Amino acid sequence: MSWLIALAAGTATGILSAFGIGGGSLLLIYLTALAGVSQHQAQGINLLYFLPAAAAALPAHHKNGLLEKKTILPAILAGLATSALAACFSNGLDTGVLRKLFGLFLLYVGLRELFHKDKGGAGEGQKSSK
Repeated sequence: MSWLIALAAGTATGILSAFGIGGGSLLLIYLTALAGVSQHQAQGINLLYFLPAAAAALPAHHKNGLLEKKTILPAILAGLATSALAACFSNGLDTGVLRKLFGLFLLYVGLRELFHKDKGGAGEGQKSSK
């Protein structure tokens, strides 16, 4: 039965990842809160999960013109550098501190989504007319 729950969690987070709305963050919640995986192990699993999920979703986003080409390279380079540094830093943190930091991050994102106002114009995720 536990494999069925893991399958459902993977399916749900895969759909959300394809939409680009944080499936990996929800996978971390599932792994730590329901599957009993430590925060450090969940982070490693999430990294392995993210690579094929992103690779599967990327062609559709490219086809639909949803990749901002002038920001891709700087974002990738910054992400590579900071993720390597943060991984080294997080390995030295106590699991309880790491969980609290992740919880604060989720709280911030949730509150921002609740109170964010659309600025009008073309909605996010729509092709621009350029």
